[in-house]
Amino acid sequence: MVEALTIVLAVGVTRGWRSALLGVAAATVALAACVAVLGPALLRIPIEDLRLVIGALLLIFGLQWLRKAILRAGGYTALRDEEAAYRHELEQARTANRVMRGGIDWYAFTLSFKGVFLEGLEVAFIVLTFGSAHGSIGLAALSAGAAVVVVALAGLLVHRPLSAVPENSMKFAVGAMLTTFGIFWGAEGAGVTWPGGDGAILAVLALVVLASLGLTALIRRERRRTIAAAPAR
Repeated sequence: MVEALTIVLAVGVTRGWRSALLGVAAATVALAACVAVLGPALLRIPIEDLRLVIGALLLIFGLQWLRKAILRAGGYTALRDEEAAYRHELEQARTANRVMRGGIDWYAFTLSFKGVFLEGLEVAFIVLTFGSAHGSIGLAALSAGAAVVVVALAGLLVHRPLSAVPENSMKFAVGAMLTTFGIFWGAEGAGVTWPGGDGAILAVLALVVLASLGLTALIRRERRRTIAAAPAR
C-alpha cells in the first residue's frame, strides 16, 4: 500500500489529481470484483483442500517477501528507498507524453491503475486466503480496509512518500508470518496433525525466523568476505 501510494502521489503531483484518482477508483472497482468472484468460490472448496491451496498461496507470497527482505538485510541488494522511488516516478511522469482523451490523461490513469491494482491484488489474495481459512472474509477485508485508510490519511497529511516506514522490517515480519501460516495450513491440508494443535504455529514461526536470521547473517558474512578479497583499484 505504501508502494502504491508512492506511485499515486507522484502521478497526481505532476500530471494532475483527476486522472490519477480515476485510475485509483477503477483499480478499486476491479479489485472488488476479483474478491466478489474469488471469495465465494474459495468457500465452496472442502476445508482440507482449501487449507492445502491456502498454504501454497501463502508460501508463494511469504517466501517471496522473505527472500527479498533477507537479501536486503544481508546487504546483497539495496534497501528500497521510498524517496528515491518517488523522485523516479516524478521524473517519469514529467517526461511522459500527455495524451488526453475524453478529458483524461491516460498515462496518469494507467500508471495509477497499475500501481494500485497490482499491489492491491497481492493484498486481496492474502485477505481471501486468511479470511477463507477462518470463515471470516469480512473481518479480514475490514482489517485490510483499515490499513488502506491509515496509509491514505498518512499520505494526505504528509503529502510525500512514507520514507520513514521501515519497509524491509515490515516485509521481513510479514514474510515470516505468511510463510509460517503457509507451512502450517499446507501441512494440515496434506493430513499432518500438529502436536499442540494451533500452538504449533509459534514453534513454526520461531523456526522460520531463526532460519531467516541465520541466512541473513550468512549473506552478510559472505558479502564482507567477498569485499575483503576483491583486489584494490
